[in-house]
Amino acid sequence: MTKKQPIIAVIGGGSCNREEARLAEEVGRELAKRGALLICGGLGGVMEAACKGASAEGGTTIGVLPGDDRQSANPYVRIPIVTGIGYARNVAVVKSGQAVIAVGGNYGTLSEISHALQSGIPVIGLNTWSIARNGREDQAIITAESPAEAVAKALKLAKESNDQD
Repeated sequence: MTKKQPIIAVIGGGSCNREEARLAEEVGRELAKRGALLICGGLGGVMEAACKGASAEGGTTIGVLPGDDRQSANPYVRIPIVTGIGYARNVAVVKSGQAVIAVGGNYGTLSEISHALQSGIPVIGLNTWSIARNGREDQAIITAESPAEAVAKALKLAKESNDQD
């Protein structure tokens, strides 16, 4: 029996600033170097940057697309999954990952973070949202200071969840 590759979801805005793009590209590179599959929403911004990084290292990239056109995927998506379900695809993206790395992001990213946490899927944050309950910071999003740290934490948590299966 062959060992399954970990699947890590990378989430973030469909448009992003240069720093977020740099971080996301490095996350993609690190995931590919460490043998993980990358799944994302398949469009631009953080998703494209992460896929670009993974592709540069020979990694496998999966894009879960909101529309009906596989051609809408960014050029670095190796496996486009056409859904026709719009933002509902956010659930499929995060639930397909064994861990989630959030880079930057807007409200769509926040919804993905929520779906992941609700499902018990660990979320590692890199310059992304923080959340609070009753005025106190909630530590549910695990922070990382660098792309390498984010990937290391995601893979460790993915392995731990795999060992429990």
